Amino acid sequence: MPDLATRTEAVVPPADCPDMETLRGQIDRIDRALVALVAERTGYIARAAEIKQRRDTVHDDARIEDVVAKVRRTAEALGVPGALVEPVWRELIARSIAYEFVKFDAKG
Repeated sequence: MPDLATRTEAVVPPADCPDMETLRGQIDRIDRALVALVAERTGYIARAAEIKQRRDTVHDDARIEDVVAKVRRTAEALGVPGALVEPVWRELIARSIAYEFVKFDAKG
């Protein structure tokens, strides 16, 4: 299987996409990169489950709000509405926590 995280693909800026095929190819390229980043993030979630000693530390409301606030600030600094990224991250966090519970419980 190719290493999708390090593979390089030609980047065509949005304004330089001459047609929908090129534009969709660029969106697909970005989607592959996002999945690779989610895979990397998931590795850290799994490691957190190994490190944590108590199950009640898996869900941390203060940490969730800290992450969301940082993501919103980053998005807004890049010209992306915080309202666009916040629900995406909240879902990512919720799914990550569910995954971490599974990994934590598997420790026995």
